Formats: sequence, structure tokens, C-alpha cells
Amino acid sequence: MTARRPTSSTAHPPQPPAAGEGGDGPASDERVAAARQALLEGVGAEIAASFPGITRLGGQVVAALYLADVPRSMDELSQELGRSKSNIFANLRGLEAAGIIERRRESGARHDSFALRGKYPDVIVGAYLGRLRRVVQDKRTLARRALALLGDAEGPEADAMRARLDDLSRKYDLFAELMEQLLPSIDGPVDLERLIAQVPEAVVRSLNA
Repeated sequence: MTARRPTSSTAHPPQPPAAGEGGDGPASDERVAAARQALLEGVGAEIAASFPGITRLGGQVVAALYLADVPRSMDELSQELGRSKSNIFANLRGLEAAGIIERRRESGARHDSFALRGKYPDVIVGAYLGRLRRVVQDKRTLARRALALLGDAEGPEADAMRARLDDLSRKYDLFAELMEQLLPSIDGPVDLERLIAQVPEAVVRSLNA
């Protein structure tokens, strides 16, 4: 009688995930690279559209600094983004002037490095609100200057112009007063979540009306 071989109770060892099923490997690296590129392009377009004088590359610098979470030198940014140092430098100057990034000199370092002035996107919102405040003040000044130039001119054309300028001035005054009540003078990043939480419910309802 032939003896039966004992059945092994040892479980099969776990198999590594196939390509594209998660884990480390080329497929995972490709997804990380795709997500990074999408963020670079999206932030680049957003900032270029919101801040005159800053190009898409400037927005990509912001995204790169956000992802790095540590200061980066101009050389490092140039290498990471594959762009010339002159283009990087021009956008760094624009971002610094807008209050979005700051220049640092680490102890023992030979070159400056750059970092966001605060959390993203809070730092962008703070810079944009500061710019919006300046735009509103400029337009208030413009409307008043135009009214002063119009003076006491008479006639249908002058009356129509005066009515439009009065309406424009009134709206910008209201906008400026609203910003002053809801948003204190801003010079730098804002705590975006805290700011949203403090917006009066009546204002939110009026925006949804």
C-alpha cells in the first residue's frame, strides 16, 4: 500500500502587487508625477490670472515651494521646474513684491533661499485681499477725481456722466466699508478657515440669494 504524502499546511507567501495595483514602483511613480504636474499647472494658471506681472511659472514656483515644505534656492527651483534661472528670478521678485514668498539666508549658506510667507492657499488669499483693497481704493480715488474734473458742467451729456460717476463712487464706497468691517487690514497670510467661520450668516445668505 502506497503511503500518502502529508499535506503542507504552510500558507502561500503574499505576492507583491502587480504593476498599476498600488505600492512602490514605476506605476506609482508615474501617478505621483502626474499629480504633481497637475498641481503645478493649476496653481500656475490661478496665480497668473490673479496677479499682474506674475506668469504661470511664478505660480509653479509657489506650488513647488508648497510641495517641498522647505525653503528652496533659485538653483534648486530652476532644476526642479526645468526653467532658466533668469525666468525663475524674475518671478521670484514678483512673488516677493506681492507678499507671497519671502527671501531667507540660512546660517552658513552662500545663497538666498525662498519660502512661502505662510500656509497655502492662505498666503495667496491674503495677498489677493491686500491687492483687492488697493484696487478698491484706487477706483474710489479715480471716481472722485473724475467728478471733480466734471465739476458743475451742464447739459444732458454732463448730467448722464455725473449720474454714472456718482453711482460708481457710491458702489466703491460701499465695497470699501464692507471690506473694512469684515476684513481687517491685511499684510500677509490670513487664517482662511477662521476667516470663513467668522463671516456673518446674513452675508452668506445674501451671496446665495
